Amino acid sequence: MTSPRLPDRLGGLAFGGDYNPEQWDEPVWKEDDALMRRARVNLATVGVFSWALLEPEEGRYDFAWLDAHIERLHANGVAVDLATPTASPPPWFTLAHPDALTVRPDGTRLVHGSRDTYCLTAPAYRTAARRIAAALAERYGDHPALALWHVHNEYVTLCYCDHTAAAFRVWLRSRHGSLDTLNEAWGTAFWSQGYTSWEQVLPPRATNWHRNPGQALDFHRFWSDEVIAAYREQRDAIRAHSDRPVTTNLMLPAYQNIDLWALARELDVVSSDQYPGSPGVDAAADVAFHADRARSLGGGRPWLLMEQGTSTVYDGDRILAKDPGDILRHTLGHIARGSEGALFFQWRQSRAGAETWHSAMVPHAGPDSRIFREVAQTGEAVARLGELAGSTVSARVAVLHGPDAWWALGVDGLPSAELDYPAALERAHRALWDSGVTVDFAHPDDELGRYPLVIAPALFLLSDRSADNLRRYVAGGGTLLVQHASGYVDDRLHARLGGYPAAPLREALGIRVEEYRPLRRDERITLSDGTQGTAWSESLHAEGAETLATYTHGMLTGSPAVTRHRFGTGQGWYLSTLLDDTGYGALVARLLDEAGVGAEAPGLPPHVEAVTRHAADGRRWRFLINHGTEPVALSEPAHDLLTGGSLAELPVGGCAVLRLT
Repeated sequence: MTSPRLPDRLGGLAFGGDYNPEQWDEPVWKEDDALMRRARVNLATVGVFSWALLEPEEGRYDFAWLDAHIERLHANGVAVDLATPTASPPPWFTLAHPDALTVRPDGTRLVHGSRDTYCLTAPAYRTAARRIAAALAERYGDHPALALWHVHNEYVTLCYCDHTAAAFRVWLRSRHGSLDTLNEAWGTAFWSQGYTSWEQVLPPRATNWHRNPGQALDFHRFWSDEVIAAYREQRDAIRAHSDRPVTTNLMLPAYQNIDLWALARELDVVSSDQYPGSPGVDAAADVAFHADRARSLGGGRPWLLMEQGTSTVYDGDRILAKDPGDILRHTLGHIARGSEGALFFQWRQSRAGAETWHSAMVPHAGPDSRIFREVAQTGEAVARLGELAGSTVSARVAVLHGPDAWWALGVDGLPSAELDYPAALERAHRALWDSGVTVDFAHPDDELGRYPLVIAPALFLLSDRSADNLRRYVAGGGTLLVQHASGYVDDRLHARLGGYPAAPLREALGIRVEEYRPLRRDERITLSDGTQGTAWSESLHAEGAETLATYTHGMLTGSPAVTRHRFGTGQGWYLSTLLDDTGYGALVARLLDEAGVGAEAPGLPPHVEAVTRHAADGRRWRFLINHGTEPVALSEPAHDLLTGGSLAELPVGGCAVLRLT
């Protein structure tokens, strides 16, 4: 891109959020101008859900209202992240193109009345999406207020209609080449599923019992490619008229089940949305998980937090409020781990509509509220951090995260419903976070040699290429932990024969799994070292590996449960059960010690989160967040960017950004 980076356009890190002035009237707009200045807002996302206003009928655009708001924001010193509104087609579109409405696996065609009610494969939808993206870019592509393009919103909607079936067949022909190859890949000799013409092949719609797992896996791969193609079409339509960076907001951790690595490669800057699923310190850990993964998806480049909630914690069937101070703590948690700022959904809490109760920077109570006072405090803090722009984060531990492995654990017919891929990733990350270690996520095919320690928490599907890669990593000196039920199937979901995992990985680990033995619900097993396992166990043989803990009851009594194998100049560890939190934390701590990886800031209590950002010229800044109940004295005073003075003690719930060099 020839355009300046986002922080250069903004004069610092980004702060702001989704702005929907069309929901309000002129007196509120005037108040917004004053409040945005007070909160130090410098970037507003506009137009995300405005298709019905921008294109009130097919091919006729009304930009006058948007012109006025963009000019008003610009005059107020607020730059624009301009969105294409394609996540919410207007009623006229669905009336004109009913075939473009979403169809569920059971054949039910949804009707208009929500967001994301469209089929990504419908030709009419794709044409309309390209058309409005191009129209927006032609009008605003070089506008001085424009800092960033925001394509769509949280791509995720699946569809199983006839348009999708046709597109799926085209994709399958390209991937497999022939029906013979497809039948072999999907194992259609079982249950009399052999296909003799392409017209017989459908998406994995609702059926009587288990759906074909190979079909389900390929459908995920197809849909991910379709999402990327749809994004590219809009991005390229924009680039024909504008040099500003283009992104789409990824959604983590488990909502957006596509190949995030592949989509991230198409983005000028990775942007992502984060809403924690638990309150308190668990929310802080979730922030770290999200931020580390967003940074990793972009190859370590600075990224942007596109959405968070001022007081939104999704806890099952209820939305909990955040604790006082969490707006600042969560914002700094993301910036510490590489974000070039922090945006929210949304600026002003809606008084009507489907998200009336979603929190916002200006709540229903207005500016005379705790929420807005904390927002203004946070905006002031972010404004003080401009010197960090462009700096990066280094990690010495990686957690492996592959889309195929994720999709593979979502197919029908697996031995246990407790093989939960996102939960396994989060658990591995949490144990490392509790140890004070900054984490990267990595694809199983990535070059891993720079990491002394790699954890593979749930590689149920493991390709031959990935297995060879992990073998080379261990042989070259790395420490690898592979966890239960890994390497059981290849990249076609065919079971590995002769024992698990894949042969190259078995060699690196020095073990062979003969039999998997899921545990009963709530059953716990004790290992010889006193730790306890749940959910899963395995009958495995040590073939060169050292046994570190054994099972102590049942048919597995005396057989290995935890092993270590010295292979080449590295070590391959294997964990054959799901340890409880205490045991798993102790194992991760031991692995860190064996790999020579210490906490980011040794000497601090475990409840103090510490992350360091590094500039290319050698400057460093350390973020500290106190999640404990006691103030923490620093070993020596340091300059704190948040206060502009020297800091000797971090108060309870307090944050600091220390300039180290």
